[in-house]
Amino acid sequence: QMAHRLAAAAAMWAPPLVAWRGGLCQGRGLARLRALAPVQQWLQRVHPGCITSLHRWLNSKPHKEPLTAKKLDAQKNAGGSRGGGDQQKKEGDAGWWSRMQKGEFPWDNKDFRYLVVMVAGVATGFLYFYWRDPGREISWKHFVHYYLARGVVERLEVVNKQFVRVFPVPGAASEKYVWFNIGSVDTFERNLETAQRELGIDGSQRASVVYSTESDGSLILRVVPTLLMVGFLLFILRRGPLGGGRGGRGGGIFSVTETMAKILKNNVDVRFRDVAGCEEAKLEIMEFINFLKNPKQYQDLGAKIPKVRDMFALARKNAPCILFIDEIDAVGRKRSHGNLSGHNEQENTLNQLLVEMDGFNSSTNVVVLAGTNRPDILDPALMRPGRFDRQIYIGPPDIKGRASIFKVHLQPLRLDADISRDALARKMAAWTPGFTGADIANACNEAALIAARHASPTVDAKHFEQAIERVLGGLEKKTQVLQPNEKATVAYHEAGHAVVGWFLEHADPLLKVSIIPRGKGLGYAQYLPREQFLYTREQLFDRMCMMLGGRVAEQLFFGRITTGAQDDLQKVTQTAYAQIVQYGMSDKLGQVSFTLPLPGELASEKPYSEATAELIDEEVRALIHAAHQRTLELLTHCREQVEKVGKRLLEKEVLEKADMVELLGPRPFAERSTYEAFVEGTGSLDEDTSLPEGLQDWNLEQEEASQEERAQDKAP
Repeated sequence: QMAHRLAAAAAMWAPPLVAWRGGLCQGRGLARLRALAPVQQWLQRVHPGCITSLHRWLNSKPHKEPLTAKKLDAQKNAGGSRGGGDQQKKEGDAGWWSRMQKGEFPWDNKDFRYLVVMVAGVATGFLYFYWRDPGREISWKHFVHYYLARGVVERLEVVNKQFVRVFPVPGAASEKYVWFNIGSVDTFERNLETAQRELGIDGSQRASVVYSTESDGSLILRVVPTLLMVGFLLFILRRGPLGGGRGGRGGGIFSVTETMAKILKNNVDVRFRDVAGCEEAKLEIMEFINFLKNPKQYQDLGAKIPKVRDMFALARKNAPCILFIDEIDAVGRKRSHGNLSGHNEQENTLNQLLVEMDGFNSSTNVVVLAGTNRPDILDPALMRPGRFDRQIYIGPPDIKGRASIFKVHLQPLRLDADISRDALARKMAAWTPGFTGADIANACNEAALIAARHASPTVDAKHFEQAIERVLGGLEKKTQVLQPNEKATVAYHEAGHAVVGWFLEHADPLLKVSIIPRGKGLGYAQYLPREQFLYTREQLFDRMCMMLGGRVAEQLFFGRITTGAQDDLQKVTQTAYAQIVQYGMSDKLGQVSFTLPLPGELASEKPYSEATAELIDEEVRALIHAAHQRTLELLTHCREQVEKVGKRLLEKEVLEKADMVELLGPRPFAERSTYEAFVEGTGSLDEDTSLPEGLQDWNLEQEEASQEERAQDKAP
């Protein structure tokens, strides 16, 4: 039985046996192993030839692959570049199994050491419980009749005051021992005394009783899950990005001197001419590059470029260069105050980052740039002079910037021959207020996809209009079925929005209204907001009235309200609170401004009293009530117009601006809807892309180098 157990254990220990090859099992270690009685019994059962082969394999030296000239050169060059060293390390980390198959002992591999320790621990526990003879459980009655009465009991061992081991005299039973449970030691002793007296066993023949205390493994079983969990977490932390293992690639967050940065020297695909809509930001970056290329131009005048900092040794080796850190708010978030548990990992990373940035002067010729969408949450220590000296805000482009961006993204598209790219770019720029560069790229790509969906050989203006609607409103759901009463409610809801906006001076001009579901909404209206940065109280009030037009129309025509106005009410509430709390537009509250929490942020402690909070709520309700009353009066007066628009929407489902003019007449207020009208009075139709005189030759050094390279290539 023991030989079979040893054979099973040998199968489980096959990988460790490979590791013993040429090491622990050579010489006396193997002799001692073979001298064990269980091992000898197992060796007698298996084939002798297998044992001989195993013996030779264990005592042989691991095979070492000879180094070729190519590998020697690779090893020499490994220290010259960081990337090569990392690649060899990565290959070494991943090849421990192949090294094992070759007979090597990869103890220098961290993953292999972890695996060996884990396997050894599991195997030790398994063998402990597997080889431990638990004996056979019997009852008290069985013990008395078959052991005590027959006089075959050598001794009794009370273990942990819980059970009794019965050791028979040698040769009396096949088991080494049997056992039975006891309620208490006193009860066992009384019952044993009574049984021996009834069986007539005198004092000299009575079984001896001994008491012992030993571990039954229950403590190990309770602790092992916890140890495994802690070990697994430590393993993940050491391998992951927090610990800087292979998954973290570069020392983790605690090692700022190593980086995942990529060196982009001669393979930069995006040039300054490919970037549009942010000319001021381009000039800032050009100035950095011009300083790195022509520092004498600034030094002769006694000027200094904003103080340059570096984090990585990689930047030093490649100076002059620009080091760009994307999403710096991930490590540069404001440090917490009153943290009872001490510094966390993020704060440690920020502290080390600040130390690294303080170790350089302005002659290092390394410019550090960082990008973030949340500058408000960055730690003030990062933003002070001497670290990140200059902040460059890149906001949504204006109408001229959008036209320039459209021109860039229209270049690779196959447009209709009758369409002018400049004219189309200007038209799309007028129709997309608030679009960012990513939105514009998405709209151009959607236009090409729509053209391909309809098997059109070219992309025309109709496809761009559909693409803008797709980006603004979401995917059109023509197959979504609405009940007739729901469809009528949606039609009159959208008609209420359209009519209110048509007859209010400060409302945005309407371009299109539809009752075809898009995205999460059942209706869709496209407006043309003005590009302005300052809003009056009257303008915001008209916008609130237009947003309430749908809810009021439902009340007028159906005598009930629905959940369709939820988004409108949310926008109205946000606008009202912004006017009262932030913009100081309340006469009762006065000229005060408080910060409102951003969407998704936890509301911090209010900087005002409960009485002020109640006054704010009253003012907000009064403002929304006033807007609702004005909207109700307007739609009651224009009830016929709302009914006309609602019926036409039920008939056509989509109404353009021309349809609205036909139904309601010309809008009684002047409005601008073309690119030329929007840019009138701004100096020029296109974006100003001229460079200051000091940056005219910012790329001259690179052009001269390129000319020299081309001349060398042409030379024989």
